[in-house]
Amino acid sequence: MAGKMIVILGGGVGGLVAANELRHRLPHTHRVVLVEKNPRHAFAPSFLWLMTGDRSLDQITRDVGTLTRPGVEVILAEAQALDLTQRRVETSSQAWTYDYLILALGAELAPEAIPGLAEAAHTFYTLDGAAKLRDKLQEFDGGRVAIVVSSLPYKCPGAPHEAAMLVADTLRRRGLRDRAEVHLFTPEPQPMPVAGPALGEAVQQMLARQGVQFHPLYKLSNVDVATRELVFEGRTSFRYDLLVAIPPHRGPRLAREAGLANELGWVPVERETLQTRHENVFALGDMTTIPVPGRWKPDVPLVLPKAGVFAHAQAEVVARRIAAEVVGSGTWPVFPGLGYCMLEAGESLAGFAYGDFFAEPSPKIELRRLGSAWHAGKVLFEQWWLAPYGSKREALRLALRLGGRTLGVPAVV
Repeated sequence: MAGKMIVILGGGVGGLVAANELRHRLPHTHRVVLVEKNPRHAFAPSFLWLMTGDRSLDQITRDVGTLTRPGVEVILAEAQALDLTQRRVETSSQAWTYDYLILALGAELAPEAIPGLAEAAHTFYTLDGAAKLRDKLQEFDGGRVAIVVSSLPYKCPGAPHEAAMLVADTLRRRGLRDRAEVHLFTPEPQPMPVAGPALGEAVQQMLARQGVQFHPLYKLSNVDVATRELVFEGRTSFRYDLLVAIPPHRGPRLAREAGLANELGWVPVERETLQTRHENVFALGDMTTIPVPGRWKPDVPLVLPKAGVFAHAQAEVVARRIAAEVVGSGTWPVFPGLGYCMLEAGESLAGFAYGDFFAEPSPKIELRRLGSAWHAGKVLFEQWWLAPYGSKREALRLALRLGGRTLGVPAVV
């Protein structure tokens, strides 16, 4: 049997999981090529801890090659164009012809889409932005902090709420409780509307516990840099002293130019298999759009949130399906739409939300009570993810041993 060429574009969570799973399941007569433009992988869930000063850059970044299984060919190059007819990928180093293509390019940030935002705002949605915001928070001496969800959709639906609570906690620890206000603005009617009203109310209570003032249904129009004012559609403007933004998101240029994206710039996929409308071309993670049951207002259907937990699960499904087809045996799993999120609340506490996003008639989500165990769980997952691939198993053993003491779960590995 002739060897197959599987090309994966993007070395984030989805790309790494897909590459490692394929290499594990396929004989070495088949090539697994991972194309990633950044030599250093940054663990995005830890950007919030970088923002608060609880992590350094070195603690949350790794060389991409250390996170891949032996036999994965890591190509440090930028994917520049797709020819879906010829099954060809052009990169900044060379061209690749594929038998199977997995797109895991994530979402692009576009702060320039809202006038004044790029000039005025800090953000924790990039590695560099989180580091700069850390320095700004350390020198901040009081006033109004505005954290703004600038448009929909955005990745990691819990992150703005976590950021608001962590900023409030950071300022409290610096003795600024009585000299600083933290405000969270969003165009949504509640926190994470896809999760339903009960979870939204629970998150609002978490915000209130940290003194965060929550402002739903505020759609940002522009930022007046000179006066430090946020201008909202149909709302009173708001003057800030420090602006933190979740920038507008858009689908990756490569997918848009290749004709894979819809009119909003996101890639539609079959929800159980992640197959695009092109044969042997899959897309996963933040770049995709997947409808889920229900609507958060009459004319706006719900879609699956953009989150690493889904990219991880989708990558496993795609890799296993490709491997089963290539070798002619194995399982053909489907993506079940299950997901979870640990919501950092400051003071080394976190909540835990888990649910079925494909449940009928609407997603069914549960939020567990705040506790230190969920924060500890997030720390353990971070340490496991960033461990070199060759020591993943040992890292998992250590995590579960610690987990047995910290989380009250048995060590099973």
